[in-house]
Amino acid sequence: MKKCIVIGATSGIGRELSRLYVSKGYMTGITGRRENLLRELGSENPASYKIKSFDISKPDTNFRNLEELSSELGGLDLIIINSGTGNGNDELKFEIEKDTVLTNVLGSTEIAGWAFNYFRKQGYGQIAIVTSIAGMRGGRFAPAYSASKAYLINYAEGLRQKAKKLKLNVSVTDIRPGFVDTAMAKSDNKFWVATPKKAAEQIYSALIRKKKIAYITRRWIIIAYILKLLPKWIFDKI
Repeated sequence: MKKCIVIGATSGIGRELSRLYVSKGYMTGITGRRENLLRELGSENPASYKIKSFDISKPDTNFRNLEELSSELGGLDLIIINSGTGNGNDELKFEIEKDTVLTNVLGSTEIAGWAFNYFRKQGYGQIAIVTSIAGMRGGRFAPAYSASKAYLINYAEGLRQKAKKLKLNVSVTDIRPGFVDTAMAKSDNKFWVATPKKAAEQIYSALIRKKKIAYITRRWIIIAYILKLLPKWIFDKI
């Protein structure tokens, strides 16, 4: 039986991914801050879930929790780093920016580094990092969110390069969602909004194919292409 860990499984994409991987026969470790929601999810199929409640933004606790969870699973084949946060911050309140950086940058980096070294020692494995279309350019609505996702996009690329250089059988996939119907989708101008279930299905498909970059849903590759080409003077007016 294959084993996976979903970081950030209490709601939205992470919750649906956990259900999907269990339905595919995986023993699945689920994490998040809200233990009651993890236990609610776990009760759907107690034999297939292992629960570990922790906050990835708390420094120096992630390694211990991941070691314990992977041990309870009896190994690990795949980790999906889905946990993230971000809020509009017109007044640039530092506490909002700090919370975003601690979770999306510090916490995600700690987990990705642990997973890479785990798989390097094991000889194989798969890492998926959920970034965002928002990480492709800066964003005035939530500056730290866009910047943190840009960091993760580059970090994922760096891990891919490292794995190739070391000739490791470790794949790294950068998952870039557009709008998904979750609490994270705070824009007043949403379009092409996917359900969490549809997003999870497309992520699963991308990971089966070990894609380097996956846009969720696939049509968001059009927006990604436009963002890459859009001149700065036009983008600044948007």
